[in-house]
Amino acid sequence: MNLSAGLVADEASAFAARTRRISPSASNVASQKAREASAAGRSILNLTVGEPDFETPDHIKQAATDAIWAGQTRYTRADGTPEMKDAVAQKFRRENGLVFAANEITVGCGAKHTIFNAFLATVDDGDEVVIPSPYWGTYPEMVRLAGGMPVIVPTDEASGFKITPAQLEEALTERTRWLVINSPGNPAGGTYSKAELEALADVLERFPRAWVLSDDIYEHILYDGRPFATFAADVPAFAHRTYTVNGVSKAYCMTGWRIGFGAGPRALITEIAKIQSQSTSNPCTISQAAAIAALNGPQDHVFAHRDEFARRRTLMLEGLSGIPGLSVAAPEGAFYVFPGVAALLGRSAPGGGTIANDVDVVAHFLDHGVASVPGSAYGAPDHVRLSFAASDETLREGCRRIAAACEALSG
Repeated sequence: MNLSAGLVADEASAFAARTRRISPSASNVASQKAREASAAGRSILNLTVGEPDFETPDHIKQAATDAIWAGQTRYTRADGTPEMKDAVAQKFRRENGLVFAANEITVGCGAKHTIFNAFLATVDDGDEVVIPSPYWGTYPEMVRLAGGMPVIVPTDEASGFKITPAQLEEALTERTRWLVINSPGNPAGGTYSKAELEALADVLERFPRAWVLSDDIYEHILYDGRPFATFAADVPAFAHRTYTVNGVSKAYCMTGWRIGFGAGPRALITEIAKIQSQSTSNPCTISQAAAIAALNGPQDHVFAHRDEFARRRTLMLEGLSGIPGLSVAAPEGAFYVFPGVAALLGRSAPGGGTIANDVDVVAHFLDHGVASVPGSAYGAPDHVRLSFAASDETLREGCRRIAAACEALSG
């Protein structure tokens, strides 16, 4: 008996409408294509990965092991242990000058989870969320899942890939619930200064229903001595309307441990806790113990990794500069470059066919052994995202292959 036959016959009505409003993660899809090509025996350099390639530091691993043997393997309160919340509070106080009580902090299964919970807690059908592009591809999908409408505001290289006050003014309406600020940003690496955040706050002041979601997950991966600015700290008068999100994935090389956290007004955190209690319940207790060690322990490796990423950024920029058809700006933070590829469009590939868009560029690069992610997945067509969280050898060879791919195009 074929149990799936009925679903296939009436697929449109078999599943909830919300599943048809969203798309799979583009970076995950690109990574999967790279894995499939590698499994088929091809030499593929995977530059799609959105995670540090360094190992989780030993003292963090040891804390997890100790927690297991200490019996910390049972349920805890839904939105984080008291010890974990205290570590988060200390981090915010020490690094950002922000003071939060335990009931103003939530801990979830990654920063993505804490953002999703916030949208579920605040966004009703038809509510709007302003998202500057290029954006992390998950933001608009989470808004749609919550029943809201993502309002995409395109930015460009000239603005440092940042929304301007004039653009924000035009995008805001009475239905606006959030402005999303990701600084340093994925995928373009743009960062906001204190003055730029203050200018945005001046506009938001006239729209009291609109809050700010400040995604600070790349906080510690900044270059050229650039200071870190975050909304709640640098615009303190706006702290009561700001939800600050961070986590241990990027700074502490703990992507698979799945611990993120958010802090903001108690009323918001209470609603988030309610949602989490009925969905995932508590984040992994062992991962929380490891995250406590990360936040409270030595920080030297955080700065060492940042310096290593800065060196790789230089290597990557040198490797890509001068390649015909690419326009490359230096990212101010994070570990991606986001070259423009508009000059490649309309050219012909060696095997026939025209490069019509950034998806075609990514496919062409993959034909030459480099996996990347199309900029259209981040709301910025005519770009590609390349991660430099990889070895020097991989980056050098990746740039060489990209140069060969561009030179192979004609027209």
